[in-house]
Order: sequence, then structure tokens, then C-alpha cells
Amino acid sequence: MEARRSTYARVSVVVDPGSVPPSARDRPTTAGPRADGGGAGVDVDGWGALAVAHSPDGLAVVARDGRFLDVNPAGARLCGAAAEQLVGTPSPFGGTGPRADDDVVEWSGPGGLRRAFAWTCSPVLGGGERVVSFRDVSAARQQERRLAATARAAFSVTAERSLASTLEALAEEVLQAASLAGVQVLLATPAGARLNVLGTAGFSRIPDFFDRLLECRARGARLEMVEALHSGVPRVVHHRYDAVMADPAWEPLRDHLGATPWDAFASVPLRIRGGTVGVLNAFFAPGQVVGEEELGFLLAMAGQAAVAVDHAELFQRRMDEARREERQKLARDLHDSVVQQVFSIMMQAGSLGVLARRGLPPTAEKLAAVAGELSGAAADALADLRGMVVELRPAVPSGTSLGTALRSLLEATAARSGLRCDLAIDDPDGDLLALDEQLAEDAYRVASEAVHNTVKHAAAASLGVSVLVSTTPRGLQLAVDVVDDGRGVPSEGDHRAADPLRSGGYGMTAMRERAHRWGGEVEVVAEDGGGTRVRLRVPVVRAEERR
Repeated sequence: MEARRSTYARVSVVVDPGSVPPSARDRPTTAGPRADGGGAGVDVDGWGALAVAHSPDGLAVVARDGRFLDVNPAGARLCGAAAEQLVGTPSPFGGTGPRADDDVVEWSGPGGLRRAFAWTCSPVLGGGERVVSFRDVSAARQQERRLAATARAAFSVTAERSLASTLEALAEEVLQAASLAGVQVLLATPAGARLNVLGTAGFSRIPDFFDRLLECRARGARLEMVEALHSGVPRVVHHRYDAVMADPAWEPLRDHLGATPWDAFASVPLRIRGGTVGVLNAFFAPGQVVGEEELGFLLAMAGQAAVAVDHAELFQRRMDEARREERQKLARDLHDSVVQQVFSIMMQAGSLGVLARRGLPPTAEKLAAVAGELSGAAADALADLRGMVVELRPAVPSGTSLGTALRSLLEATAARSGLRCDLAIDDPDGDLLALDEQLAEDAYRVASEAVHNTVKHAAAASLGVSVLVSTTPRGLQLAVDVVDDGRGVPSEGDHRAADPLRSGGYGMTAMRERAHRWGGEVEVVAEDGGGTRVRLRVPVVRAEERR
């Protein structure tokens, strides 16, 4: 205590005698005039010591280099440590000049404690030391951050961006606004069999997170996020980190979840029109309390995430409707152009047949005229067909299997490009016929984009498409591979990186989003000896599972 007394002995404190407990008013003081000429000053041996001790705000004496020289009891409580532990350690109150207005600094204390302090200071005569008054404004500061994060999340939902990028940004907003250790946003697949991580902050991203999660459950781990998903009710577990790290069942995810220190865990469901489409997981930093305000903020942000998912689903429906309208338009265009041209060809050829049956061989002029009309009609039909193919590539027609649609695609590709095209299908139980229609369409679109990219960029002589339905430990899996013998994936700096598939542009983004929608993955890899392989892997979803 001698060090603390000698420090405060040089500090003048203005004291309102009415604020001092009556029992202490008769204690001797060493009051004297203040250095600035105003009021009376006392040192720590009298009323000043009591004022310092009973002040509701934190008071500290800080050295020129920013170290704590002394801290009153309120300040020590705010800092989360005993005054004796703080003395000599760096304070958050930088600078050497006096501050008339409140400034706000962040404080990281023992055990992961994080607070925001508003503070002012005045110099002590001589020695370059300062008296700092500070108070906790963490709640107000965090409320401001939460409101700002909610507003930014709402704007992000309305922006023209992919669902994955929207949820990634939302996870980062939640992390920063609530000062969390980690955040995950997971969506359920249409059949509800899997959860896919679409947004994450504070943790690295691992592609097989859900597979490892299922392995943990098989070992006996309790999955709070799955319970939140199924019940539609938020789950909060205090001191979850220690329990997870000590439980052998969490071995498959221990390194991943232990990379960032955290303590409590909350899983909040994403609700849309009475249904649950995913969860928002919050990993609280050590020392944080999960109260009503914290949970309310998570519910608000989970609501924003749910709106983003709903927005994406509505957009997808509009896209599906647009595709159907385009197919109807194609049918009309075929009838109005190509069908009429083919009919004209048929009539011209029929006229030659009539002449032949009557024993009237056509003249050279007549043959030339008919041949010219036939050639012109055929050229017009071919031009119209090519234009329609460029305008709209067909998806999987209703009632047609994925294998049939891919066969038609390869036949058309071979006829148009001269490539040698092969299709191999391994579907022993006929599961392709029972695929969910939207899954079949997405798988077809991925393969079609890969085939189109090969024709346009790969300079290949041949390509092959293989389709395999197989049983894995996680259920049936659909595998579609598109392989060419072209010039392969370009290296960095290669101008061919403009290829949208191989450079990760729009084509690759669209393919991956189609796969992620079903809990699958798309990879582009170089083949040994040259060429490229585009690999799609998705869980099989049957049509009846979506009803």
C-alpha cells in the first residue's frame, strides 16, 4: 500500500463533503488549495482517499509510458483484476496530452475479458503522469454495433449477390458486432438430410465439416445445432468449449473447434414461414455472458439470414419459371420458323415425286429451281436452329432421365463440333429415373457447362461423361465426371485463364452454387498426361423425398 499512497499523495482531488460517509467526516485531512487555484484539494490520507475508494467510476494514475501506477477499487473491478495485479502493466489509455472530452478505447483483460472504456484524463504536476477517469460503455457500444450490423445485413440481403457471399458477410457482421469468437451459418439441404456451412467467421472453412459432425454424433456426441434445427427453438449451452474438448466423441472436430478459444455456445434456428431452413451458431469468447440482449441480437441476425435464404429461393423459382417460359418460347419459334421451313422442303421434294410418277421428267431448269428452293429452306432452318441453340441450351425435359438428357447433349455436341463424345452410365438400381427433377436439372446444367467449356476453350479431340450412382457411408451419391483430352487447366499467368470454368469465373461459380444447393461439391482438376476433369458429387435426393 505504500506505493499506492505515495502515488496518490501528489494528486489533488476535489471532494464534495456531502458525498463522504458521515463516519469518516471527522478523520484528519491535509486539505490545501488546488494547483489550478479552484476549490480545495486533499491527498489520499483524508477525504481524498475515501472519494477515490467510493467513486463509481474507475480512477487510475498512469505513467508517461502508459503503465498503471495505481487503480481505485472501481477501476480494478472494471479491468477484471486486483489493483496490485494491474500496477506496472500497460493500460489502454495512450497519449500524453490531457483530454477534455470522452474518448473510447478497447480493453482486453484477464480470462479473455473485453470491454469498452470511455475516459478522460488530466496531467499531474511534474513527472508526466496523468489521472484517468474511466467508465464501462461496452453495452452502449455493442448496441450501436448491433444496430449497424443489422442495418448492413438488411442491405446485404437486398443486394445482387449470391446467397453464399451474403451469408459469409452476415457471419462476419455478427462476429464483429457481438465480439464473438466464431460464427457459422448452416443451411439444411432440401431433404433436410445435411447441413452445409454457407457462412463462417472466426474459424477456417473445411469442406467435410458436416461429415465430421456426423462422425462425432456416431461416437456419442450431442449435436445442439441439430436439436435447434429440428425443434425450431434456440439452444444455449454454457461452458461448452471445455465439455467438447474433454469429450473423446468430438475427436474428428477437436482441432477445428479448438483453433479459436471460446466458451459458451448458442445455436439459433433460421425460420421461414413456419419452417426451419438452417441455424446460426455463435461461439462466445471466454468471459462473455449469454443474456437476453445477446440472444435477441442473434435472433435478429438469424432472421436476416432467413430472409436471405427466402430471397434466394424465390429468385431460384423465378429463374425456373423463366426457363420454362423460354422453353415454351422455343417451341413457338420452332413452329413459326423451322417447322414451316421443313414443311416447305417437304412440299418441294413432293412436287418432284409427282412429276416422276406422271412420267414427266423435270427439266433442268425445274430441277435447278427446286434445288435452289430446297437449299435455301434448309439453310434458313439450319440458321434458325443454330440461333435457338445459342439462345437457349435445353435442360432435362419433364419425364426424361438425366442419362437420356446427357446422351442427347453429347450427340448434339458431336454433330456440331466434331468431337468424339462418349457417355458411360453406372446405375444398377435405376436411381437416375427417380431423381428429384430439380436435382437432375442442376446436375445436367453442371455437365452441360463443362461440355460447353470444353468445346469453346479446351482444343480437345474427345470428351467423355460418366455417371455413377453408388452407396457411401452417408447414403446414395451421384457422381458426374466430364473429362477431356485438351490442353488442361492453365497455370498462373497463362492468358487462357480467361476461361471462365478454369479461372473460377461466373461459369465455375454457377456450377458450385448448383452443387452447394444439394450439399455437394464441384472440383476442376488436371488429368495426368493432359486434359481436364470436372467432378460433381452430390447426395441423391429422390422425387418423393421432396413432396
